[in-house]
Amino acid sequence: MKKTIAKVLPKIIGNGLNAVSYVAPKYASAKALDIFATPRQGRFTEKHHPFLDTAKQLTLPHDNHDIQTYNWSGSKTTIMLAHGWESNTYRWKQLIEMLQQLDYNIVTLDGPAHGKSSGTQFNAILYSEFINVVANHYNPDVIIGHSVGGMASVFFQHKYQNEGLQKMILLGAPSEFTNVFKNYVNMLGFNKRIENGLNDLVLERFNYKPSHFSAAKFSKEINLQGLIIHDKGDKIIQYDEAELISSNFKNSTLITTEGFGHGLRDDSVNKAIINFIKA
Repeated sequence: MKKTIAKVLPKIIGNGLNAVSYVAPKYASAKALDIFATPRQGRFTEKHHPFLDTAKQLTLPHDNHDIQTYNWSGSKTTIMLAHGWESNTYRWKQLIEMLQQLDYNIVTLDGPAHGKSSGTQFNAILYSEFINVVANHYNPDVIIGHSVGGMASVFFQHKYQNEGLQKMILLGAPSEFTNVFKNYVNMLGFNKRIENGLNDLVLERFNYKPSHFSAAKFSKEINLQGLIIHDKGDKIIQYDEAELISSNFKNSTLITTEGFGHGLRDDSVNKAIINFIKA
C-alpha cells in the first residue's frame, strides 16, 4: 500500500500544480521549486548518535545558517566528506572507520537542511558555499563527494580554487543540473508552463539559467587529481553523467562498477578510494 501511494503521489501533486498553472503560473512554478528543494529525509535518528558522538562536533556559521561539522582526528592527510541528497554524515560510517584505522584526519559536514545543519531547503549552490566555509576552517587535502555532494564539491572548487586541495573523489555524481531538473519534471509530470517557470526562477534567484550549472564544464578548470566512481546500473544518476565529467576533468580516472547502484556501498569502492588517497 505504501509503495502504491509513493508511486501515485508525485503524479497527484504534479496534476494539481498543472491545473493551478493555468490561472497562476508563477505561483505554481514557485511551489514546484519549493517541493524540489525540500528534503523529505536526511535528519538524524537516535541510531546515528552513538557513532557520531565519537567525533569532535563544531557548528560553523554561514549567513543565516548553522553548518554542523564532525572531526575524527588523525595524524595523516585531512579528508573531507560531503554526503548526498536526503542523507547525512552517518552515510560515511564504514569509510570513516576504515580511514580511522589508517590514522587519517577526517572531517564531514551535514548539508543544508540535512543532519543537524540548519535550514528547510537544499540546493547544490548553497551546499557548495557550506563546503567552502568548512574547507576554510579545516584545510582538507582531499574532498570526497557522493551524488549531489560531488556536484557541490565541483561547484565549490570551480568558484574558489582552494589551493590546499590536492585530490577530489566523486561518487555517483551528477554532471548537468538540467538533467536533474528534467528528471524532476518528468517524475511529477509537470507541464511546459511549470517547466519554463522553474527555469525562469533559477535565473531569477541565482543569476544563471540551469544550463550554466554543469559539473563537466566546471571541472575543466579544476587542477586536481581526480577519481570518479560510478555504477553502470545507477538508476538515480545515469552512467553517462560520469563519462561526461571524466572527459572534461583533466588528470582524472573513471572507475566503473556494477551491482552497487547509486549508493556505491561496498568495501571494494572504499578500498579504491583509499588506494587513490595513498597514491
